Amino acid sequence: MENVLHAPAQRRAGNRTATLAACVLAAFALLAVVAAGIALYGQATVTDFTAKNLAPSLEHPFGTDWMGRDMLARTLAGLSTSVLVGLLAATVSSVIALILGCAAALGGKRVDAVVSWMIDLMMGVPHIVLLVLISFALGKGFWGVTIGVAVTHWASLARVVRAEVLQCRQSKFVEVARKLGQSPARIALRHMVPYVLPQFVVGLILLFPHAILHEASITFLGFGLPPEQPAIGVILSESMSYLSTGAWWLAVFPGLALMATVLLFDVAGQNLRKLVDPHTAQK
Repeated sequence: MENVLHAPAQRRAGNRTATLAACVLAAFALLAVVAAGIALYGQATVTDFTAKNLAPSLEHPFGTDWMGRDMLARTLAGLSTSVLVGLLAATVSSVIALILGCAAALGGKRVDAVVSWMIDLMMGVPHIVLLVLISFALGKGFWGVTIGVAVTHWASLARVVRAEVLQCRQSKFVEVARKLGQSPARIALRHMVPYVLPQFVVGLILLFPHAILHEASITFLGFGLPPEQPAIGVILSESMSYLSTGAWWLAVFPGLALMATVLLFDVAGQNLRKLVDPHTAQK
């Protein structure tokens, strides 16, 4: 009987441990990718025409391209660039979502109507189309892509933040705080921010892989990072011309690296969301 009673607690502790392990692994992977990419950035652009189009080997684990550049160095440098763009864009997008979500919930009916209209408008337009237009209008490049991703990915999180703030505003402890004479600013800082913070962090982590994928997508289409800069989208785009010659490693290894990074952070975000969701946290 005692074992049965302790089983749910043990299961919850196991879920927390697994989620923490996934988040720590994702953080270490992020640091490793960025550090390796920075360390190998110079090597990624070194050409050696005597060693071009070499298949994977011990000397070149990912092979070389048509200019003799080491594909392992290019993949890590490109992945590092994509991670930096995704991290910056996801952070800015999450802050925009937090500000607009709180404004919609606390700013009255008119502000709520305007923000809700903006959310519906943003979610009604395909991300990739709007992202291409914004990036092209800003001159493409690192900042054009980053700003484009940042201003097109906030809508879903803003809707979640709005719902969380509305629920918090109608809760008993906020009502008690008002009756005790606490100011709206003090209530927001002491009660609403801690209430929304878990969902905000989860939303930030889940936005990160989407930002990386969309950066790689528009770079692949030619509307993102410039061709001379090592980036996963550039590598995959250039490899299309050489796949018919049998140089499969030019696309397979960069694609697998991008997929592994995206899946790692997506799994970490999904596990963290299950942990903070009151409907699933007790399972």
